[in-house]
Amino acid sequence: MDFKRNWLSWIYLLFAILGAVLPTLANIDFVLTYGPGFDIQKFIALANENSASQSLSRDLFIGAGSITIWIIFESRRLKMKNLWIVILGIFTIAFAFGAPLFLFLRERRLLELDNE
Repeated sequence: MDFKRNWLSWIYLLFAILGAVLPTLANIDFVLTYGPGFDIQKFIALANENSASQSLSRDLFIGAGSITIWIIFESRRLKMKNLWIVILGIFTIAFAFGAPLFLFLRERRLLELDNE
């Protein structure tokens, strides 16, 4: 087993965990502040309230869109399993969770292929 690749995969998993926890905490704070439910229109309005938030929102939209397309094609190329978990995670938890989770699963798949 490639030590560096194995170690790298666990770093990606750590980022996936942080990518799930930190946005979720912010979303909980949003609901507590603007609740009682998750008001998507308010969320989008706040995400575009000023130039700085617009820049971050647009950057995330373009980056996440292009990486999501790559995730789909790369997972098919490598014949990866459980892609649905990554896609579901991207759209229900956060892109910051789904992308590192995919990288973790990809590294594990590459290790598997190296050992065949």
